[in-house]
Amino acid sequence: MVLSVKKISKSILSGGCLYVAGNGGSAADSQHFVAEFISKLSKDRDPIKAISLTVDTSIITAIGNDYGFENVFSRQVEALINENDIFFAITTSGKSKNILKAIKMAKEKGSTTIMLTSNNYHRSNPSCDIIIRSPGETTAQIQETHLIIYHTICYLTEKQLVEEKFISYRN
Repeated sequence: MVLSVKKISKSILSGGCLYVAGNGGSAADSQHFVAEFISKLSKDRDPIKAISLTVDTSIITAIGNDYGFENVFSRQVEALINENDIFFAITTSGKSKNILKAIKMAKEKGSTTIMLTSNNYHRSNPSCDIIIRSPGETTAQIQETHLIIYHTICYLTEKQLVEEKFISYRN
């Protein structure tokens, strides 16, 4: 997790953006994670650049209709991401075709990729830079652990960016 914080902080410091995606409950987690970066986690502070790829229904349904659901994130990644950015994938199973295709596209675009998944994920994904595995036997348990992990990543990234004087806490 610490390496993820370092990579995300480095990206933000260099003008990059954190892009996040997931399906179902992980789509909601994607939005929640990004909200913590842009709004605040616990203290009022400057916003941190982040975008959830799960929120634009027009884009998602157009891509799903025209190119297939397995391309709803990779097409967005192709359009938006560059080498200074981070693609953060949330998938409890680690098997979501649209997430795996997005990771592959993000690597082709030169960005750093991070996957938040479960201990049940045993395949290696050579195109993914960092894989964070969380404990849990059920999807609900895994997603509850994911919440703790992404809150911790946000907190530590915020702390790092404050220390680097890139963002400030507000009174």
